[in-house]
Amino acid sequence: MSVLIYAELDNGSIKKTSLETIAYGVKVAAATGDHAVVLAIGSAEKRELEKAGHYGASKVLHASEEKLKHENSLAYADTLVQAAQQEGSKVIILSKSGLGDAVAARAAAKMKAGIVSGVTALPEIGETFKVTRSIFTGKAFAVTEIKSDIKILVVRKNAIELDESSVATVQAVVEQFAPKLADEAFKATVVNVEKASSELSLTEAAVIVSGGRGMKGPEHWQPLIDFAKALGAATGCSKPVSDLDWRPHHEHIGQTGIKVAPNLYIACGISGAIQHLAGVNGSKCIVVINKDPEAPFFKAADYGIVGDVFEILPRLTEAAKTLK
Repeated sequence: MSVLIYAELDNGSIKKTSLETIAYGVKVAAATGDHAVVLAIGSAEKRELEKAGHYGASKVLHASEEKLKHENSLAYADTLVQAAQQEGSKVIILSKSGLGDAVAARAAAKMKAGIVSGVTALPEIGETFKVTRSIFTGKAFAVTEIKSDIKILVVRKNAIELDESSVATVQAVVEQFAPKLADEAFKATVVNVEKASSELSLTEAAVIVSGGRGMKGPEHWQPLIDFAKALGAATGCSKPVSDLDWRPHHEHIGQTGIKVAPNLYIACGISGAIQHLAGVNGSKCIVVINKDPEAPFFKAADYGIVGDVFEILPRLTEAAKTLK
């Protein structure tokens, strides 16, 4: 028996969110008395996949067929189901993302499994199997009992602390995995993939600096970019900013954009509309910079600075450079 953990790949590397999920799954396996097995789908070097062992996984199943090169939730779900059947997995764990949600839902239907998304803590395992999940866009938590034989958990970022200092040097055994895939899984084909290059992924970033209409226009964005570079942070924006084409739409953070959960989120000139808060309330620490002391965002912030962003950002940038 095993706990099966699906690890997403990005440009041949295991995503940071998936490393967190592996660490989470290893703890679940320890509680259930099973061993942790990772499934990776797509192109990756063996030495990269062996890193799963650093976080406690004993084995990695690698499905590397060319037709699985591009993300396909139908084919990936079939692959996940077959891997779970081979390993006798009763608990399957994925990280919460656009792909993870789609794969988990399809796999749950195929396996008649109970599924809980937005998991924020390790499950309570005893006579029952209960998990805590985030609800109402992160404003509350619910404890859910899963009674099905097979259980699928979709874990939010930062559900478990990824302590790099305690990472081991053990390497996982990597085995090739060749699922039997029907033609129906490839009814939709990927004809082109365009990814933002030389930029940090918002969903993977530990620190995000984001701007709103308080930045006054695209020509005034450089102080924010300079600050983000000094911190090694990703840049984001509010919906009105992307709607006005001040910034690219892939930087839009919020309920209708990208939902993020960094260790540190710094909002510059963002008032804090409920739609934006819904996309950032998973952040461990929120810092708000706004000249309006009545801005709603201050109510959700851990730290707040009342003042002009164009005076504050250069000073913070110099402070960040000095600390480095």
